[in-house]
Amino acid sequence: MRSDRLVAVLLLLQRRERVTAAEVARELEISERTARRDLDALAMAGVPVYSLRGRGGGWRLVGGARTDLSGLTASEARALFLAAGPASAAIPAVRAALRKLVHALPEPFRPQAEAAASSLLTDPRQWGTSPIGHPPPRFLGELQDAVIRGVQVRLGYVDREGAETERTVHPLGIVAKGPSWYLVSHTEAGRRTFRIDRVSSAAPTGDPVHRPEDFDLAESWREIADEIDRRRTPLEIRAVCVPHGMDVLRMALGSRLEVGGPTADGRVEVVIRGAGEYLLAGELAGLVEWLEVTGPPGVRNHLAAIGGALAERYG
Repeated sequence: MRSDRLVAVLLLLQRRERVTAAEVARELEISERTARRDLDALAMAGVPVYSLRGRGGGWRLVGGARTDLSGLTASEARALFLAAGPASAAIPAVRAALRKLVHALPEPFRPQAEAAASSLLTDPRQWGTSPIGHPPPRFLGELQDAVIRGVQVRLGYVDREGAETERTVHPLGIVAKGPSWYLVSHTEAGRRTFRIDRVSSAAPTGDPVHRPEDFDLAESWREIADEIDRRRTPLEIRAVCVPHGMDVLRMALGSRLEVGGPTADGRVEVVIRGAGEYLLAGELAGLVEWLEVTGPPGVRNHLAAIGGALAERYG
């Protein structure tokens, strides 16, 4: 994200009397050409920087002064730290530089800025197909604001059967998974996850969220996603795989693959989850070069039938 880089370049200028394009490139792991463009962009945007030509040249803040980053508004600080959170595409050096900015913020801004950095998580794994151009859900902004401000929300929600309910929730974080967005909350019934496109209303109550001291959004979501994956893929099959086929298996199956120990003949025991015997057999038919399914018998029968049909048509 270019905006992240520009802030990181500005922080470098603050920390050092002078920087060169080569130093910026090395610090942020970008090309020197990109570094020069970023420095030029700061000057064109009105930031008081200027270039020094010749030997010992580089870029400096005008008069050696430090830019007053504490002049950010509360909303600007939140937006900046949201960009530096776990969902950001920024490189680690940029994230680290942005996190240091918290010390330059006014004290009242710091809690919300830090909350913004941990409020949003992106899960690259996908459930099902992904519609193209799917717009963000209606109440995403309101719920993210509630997470950052740490206030409870009176939530209206429509379940998959179309029944609408209303409850008070303690918003803890938001997860983007493919085109879908999820709100992770605590409720009277314990931890619950809500698809934000099914939220019908979201009214902040002003009451503070009761946030567990040991809560971690990434760890909590990992537990939730694993449980959902198990419900979506209840069937488990047993198989053995040759060692040089394990990388192919991992790429094809992702989190549905569990790796066991070695067998007497040097292969590797695995357990694979799927939605049903026939679907899983069809999926594994292309992996027979490396994989042998040992059970259950129904999956082996489906694989044999698929193999016979392939041989009849293409043999």
